[in-house]
Amino acid sequence: MLTYEPGDSLAHGLDPRAKLAVQFGLAVAVFGDPTVRGFAVGGAVAVGALAAGRLSPLRVVRAYWPVFLFLSVGPVVGGVALGEPWFRVGPAVESLRSVARVVPVVFASAVYVRTTPVRETRAAIQLTVPGKVGRLFGVGVGLVFRFFPVVLRDVRATRRAVHARAGERRPLRDRVERILTRSLQRSFLRADRLTLAMRARCFAWNPTLPALALRRRDYLATALGVALVAWPAVARLPGRFIPVA
Repeated sequence: MLTYEPGDSLAHGLDPRAKLAVQFGLAVAVFGDPTVRGFAVGGAVAVGALAAGRLSPLRVVRAYWPVFLFLSVGPVVGGVALGEPWFRVGPAVESLRSVARVVPVVFASAVYVRTTPVRETRAAIQLTVPGKVGRLFGVGVGLVFRFFPVVLRDVRATRRAVHARAGERRPLRDRVERILTRSLQRSFLRADRLTLAMRARCFAWNPTLPALALRRRDYLATALGVALVAWPAVARLPGRFIPVA
């Protein structure tokens, strides 16, 4: 699981609002233009994001391998038929095209998580969405970013403990039940401790968040996000310079 790591890369120096704009635009572009051309645009943006964040794609795959494993099963399931010919290539290819559009978004999101502190993310959300709704979203995102990696570590620790006690000799159902039960217990205990800690620290809905300021590079990144949002509409325009896929 990737978490924030301090650094001096280009992505580290960008305002979180600009990075969120690029992520949003990338999602709109790849899903709004379901063609090879749209996937190429999304792939180019994802590669640029990885380079800007100095993040290896192999590290992203290792960190999010359950996501990629789940995505890889989609085309196989989509092509399976209950009768002759038992496997249809057309639906499998269509499912593969749908799955491929998710991959650039995952890579760009991984770069954001690695290069953006949680406090800056909360500040960006609360500045973008004003009022109590923005504060609620900011608190929720902050808690998820901090709490989920801890829960994931607890699951891994529980699995190692079960295996250390010869758990691999037990039936799969028994192992899954033990790991899930113990992991849920740890998660609820952590949630209770988190609630107590927030009360002890006088949790506030309007804390002093880091000051954010857009610079020239941030405007360029935001412009890229806007261009990506407009890409599906532009790609559908007839003309000599935009061939229709």
